[in-house]
This record gives sequence, structure tokens and C-alpha cells, in this order.
Amino acid sequence: MELFEQDALALSSLIEQGKLSAAELMQATLSRIEAVNSDVNAVVSLRDPDALMNEARAADATPRKGWLHGIPMAIKDLANVKDMPTSMGSPIFEGQIAEKDDLVIARLREAGALFIGKTNTPEFGLGSHTFNPVHGATRNPYDTGKSAGGSSGGAAAALAARMLSVADGSDMMGSLRNPAGWNNVYGMRPTWGTVPSEPVGDLFMHQLATSGPMARNPADMAALGGTMTGLDPCQPLGTSIDLTSPLPDQPLAPQRIGWLGDWGGALPYEAGIAELSEAALQQMTGLGHVVEPLAVPFEAARMWDSWITLRSFAVASGSLPLYEDPETRKLLKPASIWEIERGIAMSAMEVHHASLTRSDWFRRTVELFEQVDVLVLPSAQCWPFNVDQVHPTEIAGVTMDTYHRWMQVVIPAGLIGLPVVNIPVGFGANGLPGGLQLIGPRGSDRRLLRLAQDWHKMTDWPNKRPPAL
Repeated sequence: MELFEQDALALSSLIEQGKLSAAELMQATLSRIEAVNSDVNAVVSLRDPDALMNEARAADATPRKGWLHGIPMAIKDLANVKDMPTSMGSPIFEGQIAEKDDLVIARLREAGALFIGKTNTPEFGLGSHTFNPVHGATRNPYDTGKSAGGSSGGAAAALAARMLSVADGSDMMGSLRNPAGWNNVYGMRPTWGTVPSEPVGDLFMHQLATSGPMARNPADMAALGGTMTGLDPCQPLGTSIDLTSPLPDQPLAPQRIGWLGDWGGALPYEAGIAELSEAALQQMTGLGHVVEPLAVPFEAARMWDSWITLRSFAVASGSLPLYEDPETRKLLKPASIWEIERGIAMSAMEVHHASLTRSDWFRRTVELFEQVDVLVLPSAQCWPFNVDQVHPTEIAGVTMDTYHRWMQVVIPAGLIGLPVVNIPVGFGANGLPGGLQLIGPRGSDRRLLRLAQDWHKMTDWPNKRPPAL
């Protein structure tokens, strides 16, 4: 097996045993990037190869830091890595060099990761399609004429194309789930608060986005998640969940799985999405789990209104200075301006009522999780679309009235900070991959990972059907 095909934990073990050097792994990684990255444009801002080889040799000559010692990683281009560019996909920040690591990136560095570059993202991470005016579009490894999803599209495509063995990502509206599903890999949105954000600005009001891990198998994803999680004393709303110990080998006890379908017709799906999802759920019964369709648990329109209010409020809060400066405003993409202008036009009571809806939905999920252990929805409502398209404007004959309405399927979990693991579930008749969201109550992260691991042992879609690059 080629080195670039190996899983991260396997590579880590080989390095620890002295059977593989960090320099050998770095050379294999750079060779793979040279061979395939021009097709997909997933890794951007790649550092000088000679400097990277020197760092790898230095890692070979120093004591082992942690399980990531000598493992090459490229970081999503929304996060800061010291002395590397952070463009966020925006010409406003093109060429900006980070002065220090973000908190989570520092944890990866402390565990021994070697940072080789960045993974591509949409401008400011807005939209589930990875393209921007700085680095261009990331293409799907399974069809380079299609989108890789987003906003962690560069990370997912790099994993699928075997340029990386693990990757970080972030998720407000499906950004760890949609690209994982569209690239036949695993992505995890942890319980909100388990992976701390940067301790800057407001620390209380914005609870929609989180960072998280991605990989080609759940064990690697759990290991990376264990490195990323952990309380930060500067942040008051953190949650402590132990993901550091290895996943056990024994199967998870039978789970009651609730299939939410198309939410009573509120979520239009392209042909084949529901069928692929239901076929995967039928396979899950072979693991001893019980799958049952659920009635509509909450009014979809009310949830959507809450989401777009709180999302615009959050985006405007973070990007207002760019909007207020006429020189930077003219460089913002239309989706950014739309979100900011909605956010600054809101009254305090509009935000309050949106949060009341969020609270009502959370209370309803407490009841749901007394009936079932896991809720399931598709990772996206459509298949990967043409890479030159900005976003889908209709699904199954239903007009999408915003730039992000086509990803409505991800907000039931994201709105209230529930943990979600995307699992790859196979391919449609069009040859494109799809995924399922496994959603659990707060704190059930490890159980979801174990369910995903049992699924992986039975199916192993990432290795069963890698992209033909």
C-alpha cells in the first residue's frame, strides 16, 4: 500500500516504531500533492518543499511530541497558522500573514503536526461551495466538473484525493458535513463548546459555529477530535467531553435510529438522495439497530426563520467593520453583504424571538431522544452541482429563495449545537457520493463515533471506492 493511502493512526504507529521517518512521509505527501492537486485545487498556499523537508528531518531528530508527530496537515484557510497566509478566501486579506497560531492550531502543533499549507474555503466560509477570488474553486475528486461542497471543501477533497490523512474543518451550516458527504469521507461537528473558538469578541451570544475533525475513517477522526477538544479557561461556555481514548473494538449496543425523511415535504431532495439514505438505513439494521420513520417533530418554517435571523446576526457581528469601510465593502461578495445588511437591520427583540424558537426546538429534542438514540437526515439535499455554478437555485422543482436554502437539511442540529457525524453511504446512479448525518443529544459524540466505526467496518466506502485521479 502506498504511504498516501495509509490512515493517520497507522502512519503515526509506523513513525513511533521507527519503521517510517517523517521525512519519508513528507516526501510522499508532497509527491502526491504534485500529482493530483492541480486537478482538484484543494491545497492552497503550499509552503516551500525544501523548508518542509527540513522540518520533517528536524522532527525525526527530536523526541516524539504526540500522536501527530511528523504527520503533514494543511489547515482550513479560515484559521491562523503562525507565519502562514490567512486569506479567508477574500481579496481583503490576500497576502495577510498570521502572527500566531489560533488556539486549536496550537494544540495540533503541540501534538507534533507539520503544517504544509492551507485547504481552500469559500470567501469567509459563506456558502457550501468552495470557490473564491483568491484561490479559485475546489473541484470534486469524483468528478472535477462538480463542486466539492463547503465550506470545508478543500479539506474534504484533499482527504478523498489522498493528499492528507486527517484534516481540520469548521461548521456553521453543514461545513463539516456536506463536503464530507460529497467527497466520500467522514466529518464531525462536535457538541458545541467542546472545541473552543478564539477567545476574542463576544463570548456568550454566538453559538452556531464550531471547528471539528475530518478523516477517511472514524478512528482517525476521533483521534484528531481528541486533540482539538478541551476546555479553554478564557471561554465561559465550554463543554468537556473525552475523545482522547481510542474507540473500543467491540460493537456498539443496538441503537434506536429515527429517520426524519424529508421533514414532511419541507425539505425537497433531488432524485436519488432519499433512496440512497434509506438503503443505508436498511444496511444499519444488519448491525442490529432499529430504524423507524419519525413524524415531523417541529415546524420547519419556524426553525428556518430562527436560523437565518441568528446566522445574519452572527455574520454581521463579525464582519461589520469590513462593511462600514467603503474600500473593503466593495470587495465583499453579495452573500456577505446580504447577511450583514440583514443583521444590522434587526431589532433586539427579533433576535430574542429567534432564540426562543431555538430554545423550543432544543426542548423538543429532549423529548425526541427519549424515543430514539440517534436522529438521521441526509448530509445534503442535492448531489454535487457544476463547479461553475454559484449555488443551486432550485431542487426538485422548488425554488431556493436564498443562497443557502438548499442546505436547510443541516440546521436542525446546527441551530442547537448537537453533535453530528457524517458517514459516507455510497454513490448515486450518477456516480457521485452521498452521506448521512448521524445526530445525537449533547455529549453523545463518542457514541456517534462508535456507531460510525461499526458502519465503517461493514462498508469502508472511502477505501472501497476511492476517486480515480
